[in-house]
Amino acid sequence: MRADRLLSILLLLQTRERVTHVELAEHLEVSVRTVYRDVEALSAAGVPVWTERGRSGGVRLLPGYRTDVTGLTSDESRALFVLATEGAHDALGLGDAMRSALRKVMAALPAPYRGDAERTSRRILVDPARWMRGTETSDDWDLGVLQHAVFTDRRLLLTYRSGDVPRTYAVDPYGLVSKAGVWYLVADRDGEPRLFRADRVQSATLLDEPVHRRSGQDLASVWTALRTRFEGPPAGLRVQCRIRHDQLTVFQRLFARNLPSAPTSLDTEWCSAELAFEELADIRGLLAMGGSVEVTAPPEAVAELAAVTAELNKIYGRA
Repeated sequence: MRADRLLSILLLLQTRERVTHVELAEHLEVSVRTVYRDVEALSAAGVPVWTERGRSGGVRLLPGYRTDVTGLTSDESRALFVLATEGAHDALGLGDAMRSALRKVMAALPAPYRGDAERTSRRILVDPARWMRGTETSDDWDLGVLQHAVFTDRRLLLTYRSGDVPRTYAVDPYGLVSKAGVWYLVADRDGEPRLFRADRVQSATLLDEPVHRRSGQDLASVWTALRTRFEGPPAGLRVQCRIRHDQLTVFQRLFARNLPSAPTSLDTEWCSAELAFEELADIRGLLAMGGSVEVTAPPEAVAELAAVTAELNKIYGRA
């Protein structure tokens, strides 16, 4: 364990000019006293490392010192070669760089690990794209402009297609997220977090203004909040219903997002559940369950499904 810590300190110091003892302790999940001892051990081993005291002090390496030791374990080297499909890297213009980087990592691996790493790359594949993914794209979609705004901390003027009507917004980007094979721009619009599908961006123009992000927020925190909002149950209409036991698994799979809590058993044939929907019209999706689901409340929900059923009966009743 100590050897792993020493190597972690060495690699971290190679990527940063100076690291405080407190930062090292938090990164390694050890005490500050342990960090002092580890730094002394590195120095005793001949690594040109020294400590500067004071407010701007910390641990430093002699400028220009580098080691080519990767320090990778067998499992770590295999993990690097569990590859996602190349689409994500290619979309960012990094496909060739990714392939080149992996060739270099393979060459740097200890010989006993190379076979396992190569077999992993041939036997394990992560494909983030959804099945039967649609081909909805915009001719003007250019992920490069969105990248440039993210990396240069610039505001963006987006012409964005939401529904049938394109609208123009000034947004403050946090970053890009690839979710299930779809790229999203995470940005604030008028100080509120928003998601913009990259393939619905009809045009993107860099503005001369610097980005204005909310204090204390970054890509990870904003994405977590947005994902929770989308994956959580809607906050609108609450509907009570009954479900046949033999169709409960299908019901839970189809309406998982709408279930604030698990269904409860009523008797040997029926369960009861509460569902949450944004709008009254959304409950029409329950008709896909046929007679296996019965809505019992509120009255307006029962009336909505009765009206749709009567309309369908007019169309198909003649048959």
